[in-house]
Amino acid sequence: MKQYHEAMPHGPIQEVFKDVFFVTGTMKNEFFGSMWQFSRNMTIVRENGNLTIVNSVRLKDEALAELDRLGKVVNVVRIGDMHGIDDPFYVDRYQAQFWAMPGMRVQEGLHVDKELKEGGEMPFGDCTFFEFKTVLRPEGILRLDREGGIMIACDSLQNWISPDQFFDENTVPTMEKMNFFKKAGLGLAWLHESQPKPEDFERLKKIEFKHALCGHGNPLKHEAQEEYHKTIAQFFNL
Repeated sequence: MKQYHEAMPHGPIQEVFKDVFFVTGTMKNEFFGSMWQFSRNMTIVRENGNLTIVNSVRLKDEALAELDRLGKVVNVVRIGDMHGIDDPFYVDRYQAQFWAMPGMRVQEGLHVDKELKEGGEMPFGDCTFFEFKTVLRPEGILRLDREGGIMIACDSLQNWISPDQFFDENTVPTMEKMNFFKKAGLGLAWLHESQPKPEDFERLKKIEFKHALCGHGNPLKHEAQEEYHKTIAQFFNL
């Protein structure tokens, strides 16, 4: 029998915009030589009764029943190379199409049905894709053309203002010391792993948006573009 990553503690499914849902869950992983436990987020986009999962987080049975009431899961989308452990669970459970960027390290047994590329086919309407082109590991951002522009990011854009209930007590001091907790931040582990160049952020700054739903941290509403422009200026002097 196929083994999947276990369902870990998570919060409720929240509708943060009309037909756009957000769930915060738990992740454990090794970084910089030690084991960390922290939060991660999944975004769900509904269109005509069909659901697309971005940055998958496995839900417990009760929440899966709620997910099924929202609509039919037809797409599972991977936009960050450092995420994806729960992709096989959703692809197999729902026989969903799996979307990923070329060059991504996908889980064993997963077949990429659709490649995510700038200017290419998208998993739902009113959507465009931004690709980081200078990075060592594939990463992108979906821009949903609703509510003035919603950026659905993975590790590149983050909004971890403070630790939440999904962190363990040993991880928090380490991340505080390394300045992970910042409004409209860039992913520090992602910067270390992927080493993006300033030209990617020059391109990113040309995109209009108001809100950001990231793989880590709280939803950032209404002022996301201004706040991320400030952060990009601090990191890359742009």
